[in-house]
Amino acid sequence: MTDQGNDQLRPMPEDWRRALAVVAHPDDLEYGCAAAIASWTDGGREVVYTLATRGEAGIDTIDPATCGPLREREQRASAAVVGVSEVEFLDHEDGVIEYGPALRRDIAAAIRRHRPELVITLNHRDTWGGVYWNTPDHVAVGRATLDAAGDAGNRWIFPELTEQGLEPWDGVRWVAVAGSASPTHAVDAGPGMERAVRSLLEHRAYIEALTDQHPEEYCRTFLASHTDAAAARFGGRPAVTFEVFSR
Repeated sequence: MTDQGNDQLRPMPEDWRRALAVVAHPDDLEYGCAAAIASWTDGGREVVYTLATRGEAGIDTIDPATCGPLREREQRASAAVVGVSEVEFLDHEDGVIEYGPALRRDIAAAIRRHRPELVITLNHRDTWGGVYWNTPDHVAVGRATLDAAGDAGNRWIFPELTEQGLEPWDGVRWVAVAGSASPTHAVDAGPGMERAVRSLLEHRAYIEALTDQHPEEYCRTFLASHTDAAAARFGGRPAVTFEVFSR
């Protein structure tokens, strides 16, 4: 049996022009994905962010009515650092997102609106590998995104979307899952790393509530620990990893 830990990660597909990143919360993409996104936008590719919530339940010391708008502002600023100008929010309730037809429909609608070839989401499995438990929101949104990539191309699933002018889009070729414990592909993190640090740092209110460590030191250390860990499987280069599902 082949030891997966010794398998080399493949480069991400490059024959695409538009990507849609769908995650649960502000900061989900910045915890590891932003270096790849910076490289893609540098190359002239378009990336759009769709967030299921505004992260309003994410900071214990700030009430949701105040926290939601704050985290939305931080997310828009964070996206701009890596060349993403379009950020939309689906307004599901933070912390209690429910997997099901309503979530799949909202994500399928986003896919039909933006018509990506590549869809990006976050780990949809119960754990991050081993005993590190994932959150229900990540699981629900990741799983619904994988399903919605197919829903978006079927006019008989959610026909109300067609009635709203959102024609079916069967052009999704890959769904790339960030934060997977079973990655298959990677992107060189080097060119985009400094902007990835600055992008995560834009979530300052969240980070300052999370840790007493200096915010920039925290961001740089966290991101480097993950990209450096992937280097052995990517030709010695620090890398952002993805588990890629072809369609």
